[in-house]
Amino acid sequence: MKSNRLFKIVYYLLNNKQTTAAELADMFEVSIRTIYRDIDSLSSSGIPIYTESGRHGGIHLLDNFVLDKLLLSSEEQDTVLLALQGFKNLNPKINEQVYTKLKSLFNTSSNSWIEIDFSSWYSKDKTSDSFNILKKAILSNTQVQFDYFSTKKHTENRICNPTKLLFKSGYWYLQAFCPSRQIFKTFKINRMSHLQLHKTTFTPLSAPPISYGVDTKKTISVTLQFSEQILYRVFDEFNYEDITVQENNSAIVHANIPNQEWLARYLLSFGRYVKIISPPALQDAVFQEAKNILHHFSD
Repeated sequence: MKSNRLFKIVYYLLNNKQTTAAELADMFEVSIRTIYRDIDSLSSSGIPIYTESGRHGGIHLLDNFVLDKLLLSSEEQDTVLLALQGFKNLNPKINEQVYTKLKSLFNTSSNSWIEIDFSSWYSKDKTSDSFNILKKAILSNTQVQFDYFSTKKHTENRICNPTKLLFKSGYWYLQAFCPSRQIFKTFKINRMSHLQLHKTTFTPLSAPPISYGVDTKKTISVTLQFSEQILYRVFDEFNYEDITVQENNSAIVHANIPNQEWLARYLLSFGRYVKIISPPALQDAVFQEAKNILHHFSD
């Protein structure tokens, strides 16, 4: 109890620069004599806290003492605060408290030059709830159970040992070990439902690195032409070095992209503003998909 009060006294002084024994005694519901004993304890522990008498006196901390103790450069402090700022929306109440405390410890003024938000523009994001359940499961080595809509186009109930959370290309993923299949799998959190902690704990295994590369055997070389009206999406979704802007503000894209069954539907999302120059097989696939769409709506 005393150690907690001592920390709170230091933290209060970091935020308020100075106070009085009477103010601290009222705040912590102890006697003024106890506060002075606390000041002596802090001082004997090496905390540069001192008192001044007189009209403008009180209890003070020497400026910048925490920076000297933390052994972090200004750049390192900014990096820590930036990381915390990025995760604030996942657990707003707790992370805001940690962010505010560290900012005070670092003696850093507010500098909102960047804001990171993992939530969607268009719908209420439920990722934070899942994130907190999975974080608790990973840290406590507790299994999780959930329903998962797989690429096989049906929902499967899964029980697995969670290992790591990954944010990639705008989505959160879970790397986990599946005891029933004896393999590590990566699950897209958006496809999870009815996520809950399971009662079983596990001994964590060393997880293999998650592969970020593209299998060149499963890619296709394409040449695409995009009209000026859709140019903003071209720069959103293709590498800059693959884009050549023409004099009429159209763009030619030469790229290797995943040769998946969804590719034709993806290209159709550009509507009439895209032309497939090559390969001919992709032209045929998009044409067939467009016919299927027309047939669907005709019915």
